[in-house]
Amino acid sequence: MKPILLTGYMGCGKSTLGRKLARRLGVPFFDTDTLVEEHEGAAVADIFRYEGEERFRTLEREALLGILSQGACCVVSTGGGLPAWRDNAALLDAAGHTVYLRRTAEQIARRLSPYGRRKRPKLAGLSDGELVEFMRRDMALREPFYARARTVIDCEGRTDEELVETIVKEVSNGE
Repeated sequence: MKPILLTGYMGCGKSTLGRKLARRLGVPFFDTDTLVEEHEGAAVADIFRYEGEERFRTLEREALLGILSQGACCVVSTGGGLPAWRDNAALLDAAGHTVYLRRTAEQIARRLSPYGRRKRPKLAGLSDGELVEFMRRDMALREPFYARARTVIDCEGRTDEELVETIVKEVSNGE
């Protein structure tokens, strides 16, 4: 089985569902943000702030390539902007089974805790209204890259367990 690559906007649940999916399948789980933070010894927000988005995106891609070079089945939570940077969407398409976890800006805003907002550089300091408007604009730019996924799942009104089972069925049917 090829890697399962979860895509979608920040805060849509990629890491949470990815851990549960990996556990269900008995395969390793990787989170590109976590790998970048471990490698750099700094939070994503700090890398953005002090080194810039370009540097972060380069590190993020290197983390993804490191995971994929292992050649094993795994579940990967990709950063929200990863598919939209350079040729990463094509890389993801070729590497495994891509799954887009689709949520609206309003749904994601409700999911984000104050900590979740602070740790995401592009969201820190925005009011509730500004947050939703920013996410709508940003999501519209990224949607064409997310929509390339082999499987697109609308997440609203579904439990994590239902989403995991849907992904398992989709991946099983696609292999």
